[in-house]
Amino acid sequence: MLEAQHITHQINRKTLLDDVSLVVRPGELVAVVGANGAGKSTLLKTISRELTPTKGEVVLDKKPLNRFSSLDLARRRAVLAQQNPLAFEFSVYELVMMGRYPHFEGHPHPEDLAIVDFALERTGIAHLARRAVPTLSGGEQQRVHLAKILAQLMGIEEINRPEASIRQTKYLLLDEPTTGLDFYYQHSLLEVASELTRRGYGVVAILHDLNLVMQYADNVLLLREGKALSFGKPASVLTAESIFNAFNLSVHIIHQPELDCPLIVHTRQTVPLTAQIN
Repeated sequence: MLEAQHITHQINRKTLLDDVSLVVRPGELVAVVGANGAGKSTLLKTISRELTPTKGEVVLDKKPLNRFSSLDLARRRAVLAQQNPLAFEFSVYELVMMGRYPHFEGHPHPEDLAIVDFALERTGIAHLARRAVPTLSGGEQQRVHLAKILAQLMGIEEINRPEASIRQTKYLLLDEPTTGLDFYYQHSLLEVASELTRRGYGVVAILHDLNLVMQYADNVLLLREGKALSFGKPASVLTAESIFNAFNLSVHIIHQPELDCPLIVHTRQTVPLTAQIN
């Protein structure tokens, strides 16, 4: 289990996070949502150990995150950042292979090659393997970085036994992963994430599309100005009232029998709508 326990993060006199807690269990996809500046990326960077909280602690399987070595942590969690600048024109294959660096010294083993090939195929970019990453579109580059973090975490047994659960819990931290992706690949990426949760991974994803949250998230944390408004099942957290409070936006929550989850639709009203449409 990955836990952020009462996290506060301050820069000078500005509080970016104020006593925020989050729990991510193996087999769960947890979404973090909120308006720009709500503290979403700060929370994710704290969970990934990129930032050290002013107060509070991050714990992975009952062990404080700061007690893991960098190598051990790289084998347990991987991060898909908002921006991934490159200093050199690596090929797609070279960049995805970098995800395997925590697993070998010197030269990759046959299992490393097999995992990279699998990650390229699973993200739909095998045909781009020899292309230079900077020559790709933004959406294609996002899929390359997704393949890299898949290669970082996956083991050869996961390829050989695709239905088996993983033995040791692992976590993907995704900061706005659908940015730059078209409609098809937004869903494709989240299907990959959901597939991993079914095998025992934990996933944290910052998402802006609340309908994607409704469809894919097991739980959702709603932030406003660095504070947690609520945490729980998407249909319970993402109400018309809470969305208005967090985004200053009025919406309808539509329930239809043929849909597996509620649908959120923007309205031009300037006050929160409490009624739901059936």
